[in-house]
Amino acid sequence: MNHFTIIFFALTGGIFLSVQGGLNAQLGSLLKSPLLASLVAYLFSTLFAFLLVLFSIKQVPSMQQVKAIPFYLWFTGALFSVLGISLYYYTIPKLGISTMISTGLVGQILFSSLAGHFAWFGLPEEPLDIKRIVGLCAMVIGIVLLNNK
Repeated sequence: MNHFTIIFFALTGGIFLSVQGGLNAQLGSLLKSPLLASLVAYLFSTLFAFLLVLFSIKQVPSMQQVKAIPFYLWFTGALFSVLGISLYYYTIPKLGISTMISTGLVGQILFSSLAGHFAWFGLPEEPLDIKRIVGLCAMVIGIVLLNNK
């Protein structure tokens, strides 16, 4: 798969996350509970993921592969996901979707830059050099300007 296609997928994923944030924030407002909206979203996400796996998986992991996975990896990603998404659903109706998504993006950009620099989570190292730091500052300033009323 070429680099352009991967970038396109990343942009599309960002669009999808904005759409789901807006729809599920509305669900949370109507249910009067962002946590309940998260539960509903995750229940249906589980169903959709199950169907996608059912029709696309080529090989089931072996028991040896499953046993080699550290215990904490089975639940920590889900914990951060439900907390982060619930915070999105809570803050979107209060801030507006563009303000919330762009503010959340600042958090993602800053944390992911640190995580990449130090190669946390077993991911590839992406050292912070002056060019990246200037780019990060420009993005953060741009988002601040977008949200300055």
